[in-house]
Amino acid sequence: MIDWQRIWNDNDSIRRISPTRVILLLFSLLYRLIIHWRNRLYDRQTLKPVKLSCPVISVGNITVGGTGKTPCVIMLAKILQRHGLKPAIISRGYGAISAQPVNIVSDGKSILLKADIAGDEPLLIARSLPDIPVVTGAKRRLTGPAAIDRFGANVLICDDAFQHRQIFRDIDIVLLDAEKPLGNGHLLPAGELREPIGSLERASCFILTRMNETHPVNQDIASIACTSNIPIFHAVHQFKEMIKSDGSTWPRGELRGKIVCAFCGIAKPDSFKKLLLEAEAKIVLFDPFPDHYDFSLYDLQELKNKFLSLRADYLVTTEKDAMRLQNHPEFLKMLCILRMEMEIKPSAQSFDNFIVEWLGAAAQRR
Repeated sequence: MIDWQRIWNDNDSIRRISPTRVILLLFSLLYRLIIHWRNRLYDRQTLKPVKLSCPVISVGNITVGGTGKTPCVIMLAKILQRHGLKPAIISRGYGAISAQPVNIVSDGKSILLKADIAGDEPLLIARSLPDIPVVTGAKRRLTGPAAIDRFGANVLICDDAFQHRQIFRDIDIVLLDAEKPLGNGHLLPAGELREPIGSLERASCFILTRMNETHPVNQDIASIACTSNIPIFHAVHQFKEMIKSDGSTWPRGELRGKIVCAFCGIAKPDSFKKLLLEAEAKIVLFDPFPDHYDFSLYDLQELKNKFLSLRADYLVTTEKDAMRLQNHPEFLKMLCILRMEMEIKPSAQSFDNFIVEWLGAAAQRR
């Protein structure tokens, strides 16, 4: 598996001209042309998105991975429920092996699929929202109507769908990492950008994630937001609690002063490490793996051996990684799993009001 995050974040390779670098940039140019003409066909209504029978909220980004879409989907679903709506979540199910066009991960009562068929993120969403249906499939024009017809959903949350323009969306939420909102500035495969920066003008709002006082708003983002009248919200990822395999939970303070071995297979492993340090854990081992990594028995045995040899108090991973370890129950028993959540700062109510107002306007248009 190619560790693209390492390649994109390698500043030396960005500055250095090499045959590999030239090839990546040439493919980026070809990719840019394809995306340009595809977007132009949609913008000119030559290609027309399918309009579903209920409002659709897209949660997406303009870079590859690591902006916090899954916590945002969970937060958004809870907001909709508080306002008496019946949301359902549709996702492509990255990494899933099922060839079925429509896969019911959760029917809002029970979880019906495992991570290898559902994908780790849809399974995490389903476990976090046990009373909300979660449906996966490559074609959202099929999964959307299925969620509406089978479960009576009156609003859909479309996970990771900013680039998926085949269905009409009433709200386009775009998440941007506050530290590196545009990656290294290059399009795939030379960089993390899925689309040119100008595509952000389609957004309904921006959420700058992992935001703190030291992160000024990127000038390009601020300019687009001002020109297109797009509101900007700030969000932080918070360490909520630790979970054991038996379902018991411990508060964040449990890690203070404890010796910890940690591992993860997520797009931005440094964000996980930062949460552990903020919890005042003493990290003696931190093993990052590529995003969505499929852990082998050898990997797990190596992690176990390191944990035992270092005599650490806890072996810790993320909740998303734990979804991919469901077929290894004995290893899961050793783990402490960190549960994270997203919170809009400084006022969550402002984002809540934004969603309600836009849904009201969408209902009037329909």
